[in-house]
Amino acid sequence: MTSTTQDTTAKSTALGAAGPLLTIDDLSVEFAMGGSTASAIREVRLEVHPGEVVAVVGESGSGKSVTSLSVLGLLASNARANGSIRWRGRDLLGSKESELRSLRGEEIAMIFQEPMTALNPVHTVGAQIIETLRLHRPLSKAEARKRAIELLGMVGIPSPETRVDHYPHQLSGGQRQRAMIAMAISCEPKLLIADEPTTALDVTVQAEILELLRSLRERLDMAILLITHDMGVVADLADRVVVMRNGEVVEEAEVHRLFEAPQHEYTQALLAAVPHLGQTLQTNERDASPDAGTASRDAATEPALVLENIVVEYPGSRGKEPFRAIDDVSLTVAAGEVVGLVGESGSGKSTLGNCAVGLVPAASGRILLHGTDVTALSPAKFRPLRRDIAMVFQDPGSSLDPRRSIGDSIAEPMRVHRTARGAELDRRVGELLDRVRIPAAWRNRYPHELSGGQRQRIGIARALALKPKLLVADEPTSALDVSVQASVLDLIRELQSELRFSCLFITHDLAVVELLADRIAVMRSGRLVELGTTQEILRAPEEEYTRRLIASAPVPDPVEQRMRRERLVLAP
Repeated sequence: MTSTTQDTTAKSTALGAAGPLLTIDDLSVEFAMGGSTASAIREVRLEVHPGEVVAVVGESGSGKSVTSLSVLGLLASNARANGSIRWRGRDLLGSKESELRSLRGEEIAMIFQEPMTALNPVHTVGAQIIETLRLHRPLSKAEARKRAIELLGMVGIPSPETRVDHYPHQLSGGQRQRAMIAMAISCEPKLLIADEPTTALDVTVQAEILELLRSLRERLDMAILLITHDMGVVADLADRVVVMRNGEVVEEAEVHRLFEAPQHEYTQALLAAVPHLGQTLQTNERDASPDAGTASRDAATEPALVLENIVVEYPGSRGKEPFRAIDDVSLTVAAGEVVGLVGESGSGKSTLGNCAVGLVPAASGRILLHGTDVTALSPAKFRPLRRDIAMVFQDPGSSLDPRRSIGDSIAEPMRVHRTARGAELDRRVGELLDRVRIPAAWRNRYPHELSGGQRQRIGIARALALKPKLLVADEPTSALDVSVQASVLDLIRELQSELRFSCLFITHDLAVVELLADRIAVMRSGRLVELGTTQEILRAPEEEYTRRLIASAPVPDPVEQRMRRERLVLAP
């Protein structure tokens, strides 16, 4: 047993001696649906001790969030819960709403997965923190405002005395998440329930949020119930791990023991599906030499995409200077090549991808698609060229028309460009569904009838309907469970290898881009700061910014993650 494992075991023993804050015993939840009921969780048991971080992991639909929402009585009105939820020995199931309301925020607080929807858009973040404070503390408005500014500063929001008067939409994703954490810890609760607190955040922002949670835990002696599907986050923060599948707990273990020797086959499969930064560089023959990604390509073949000195600007409001989102970026994607585009939120990744496919106009510079300059083409002249480019969006739920069947969504590009009709169109839709491993019999289903991973497969099928030469994929796996993400990545790799389309793959997940990319382009504040082969960028980055990105990416190994975190803290 390693010394780190021994330290954690001793810590767990000490926590156990203190007695649990929260005890969930034989908890089952059903939802009434018409004349029947659907079981969400069955006989769930777990404990959380003072100062302990317990991670609950599993795929979508495993019951993680239902379990956490049950604690605070936040389930939908058609839910029926049985069993026991005890807070410091007091059973919360069946408690009156007034009793639960006094508990929420005061002793138990919650961070929701998507702060943009959880925060009220018509009130400033400061007003929402002030409301929470005055609900539980005898403070004047001035005192509560002063405390709100202190809390925003505590969670690392710059210029908190100004940001306190900002609305949620005026903050970045990481800042909104920090504001929600400030609200959650405003009354110094003993238990913080964090439901996917870092999903879709950049690796550097994610590292900052995790460090914030770690420091708050130590400063306030606060326990954390962490709901997540990110095993790197689990390795970084958790003391114990509870694994759920299909509404049941299938395994529970101390974090080092779980990663070193998972017992249940589902846990083993879950860990095996997690991409591990640095793992494929050791075995991937593609990166055997610095030029492996490009040497085999025919130099005479026109590049799929050439961006020359691209500038994208958004007009300023009320006479202000325009905002420059992309500043003099040049990038080439060769025929059959996969280029990974990485960087923090606001770096310009998505804007550059949208510009490449004509969704955002360039203020200056040139865009060449297979040798044709499309920068100044009219929509009518650009339309025939659109057959050769396609895009996969981050959220298939919002990019697919909810009123169209999935078969109709896939057929639409072929109808618009008149590449197939009648029986041939039906045959092509069936063929595309088969390629992305969706049963052809599902063609009349609607997006809401599919899971997130299945909807993303439909988005890929639609993007490939016209056999494009260039595919732009914008964060296509960021919000997917690890096992679903693995299957989607395998599908993209398989299709790219078979069809040889070029791909600009936009992501903040360096482990994912390592699996797919021949070269990596790194963006920061609208500029391209580094470009090289996957091996060059991940093994020997030249820019300090790139090194920080790589160091901030969590890995699914508690021992390695602890060493990476210590190196990051000690870095200048």
